[in-house]
Amino acid sequence: MTNEEFIAVAKAKVFENYRDRIINNFATFPDSLTVFVAWYTKVLQNHKALLGISDPYDQHYYEVTYNGDKGELYLDVYSKEENVCIKVNENE
Repeated sequence: MTNEEFIAVAKAKVFENYRDRIINNFATFPDSLTVFVAWYTKVLQNHKALLGISDPYDQHYYEVTYNGDKGELYLDVYSKEENVCIKVNENE
C-alpha cells in the first residue's frame, strides 16, 4: 500500500466511523466536513496516522494503523479527557 493509498483509506474509514456515530445518535449530519491528517509515519510496510474531523463539536481523535504483514487496518477512537497548562519556565 502506498502512502497516498493509506491516507485515502484512513480518511474514508474515519469519516465512515464519524458518520455512523452522528446518524445513529443525532439523526442530523453536518454538510461540509473534512477529515485531516495531524501526523503520519511509515516504517517498513506499516503505516500509522493521527486524524481529526472538522466538526468543532467532535472531541475525538482517530488513530489508524495499517499492519502490512497481515493486510489489516485498525481504527482507534479516543476522546479528549482534559487539557492542562503546565508552566515550565517560572519567569514567563
